[in-house]
Amino acid sequence: MTKQERAQYILTTLDELFPDVAVPLQHSDPYTLLIAVLLSAQCTDERVNRVTPKLFIEASRPEEMANLDVAVIEDIIRPCGLSARKALAIQKLSVILLNEFNGEVPENQEALERLPGVGHKTASVVMSQAFGHPAFPVDTHIHRLAKRWKLSNGLNVVKTEKDLKELFPMDRWNDLHLKIIYYGRQYCPARGHQLERCIICKHLAEIISKKDNPARGES
Repeated sequence: MTKQERAQYILTTLDELFPDVAVPLQHSDPYTLLIAVLLSAQCTDERVNRVTPKLFIEASRPEEMANLDVAVIEDIIRPCGLSARKALAIQKLSVILLNEFNGEVPENQEALERLPGVGHKTASVVMSQAFGHPAFPVDTHIHRLAKRWKLSNGLNVVKTEKDLKELFPMDRWNDLHLKIIYYGRQYCPARGHQLERCIICKHLAEIISKKDNPARGES
């Protein structure tokens, strides 16, 4: 089974399991998505979704967040971890959006990556899910599964993103990265992985087994 054949099987299987997917982070516009993704660094989406409603009651627009005391932001987002760093980044990026982008989130990858607390993955999520531009954000789930499924060598997320973009059609990047995340959480966790209930890993293992032991594939 070639790498391209594995990729096609994985794509077909994910489409069957998750025909419709949405960003797991609650948001209402590009700005609230940007803040939610920033908060999700080293934090679960579930915890972010418990925190952001409280934060967005206080401030859901850059002009409101820029005028909010950093200590107030930090206190609200404390459950997400790294609260001091994230709070400062949220306020600073809000000021920049006001001063340089008329209070709007820029529809530009490079401009997004220049904002405080916004890295390549966060910017890619915003570009793909808020603005619909093709992007393949690679988080820990995708990086791990791409290596496990032998779609990439797993040296780093930059290499993984490049490999996945070469394997899958561009018009599928935006929904596919979400489907891989959902699959990883439900079927293919880092810990306690059970081959029997992991549809993709089980199938790939069976293919390898039949290749190594041709007689086992005979009836």
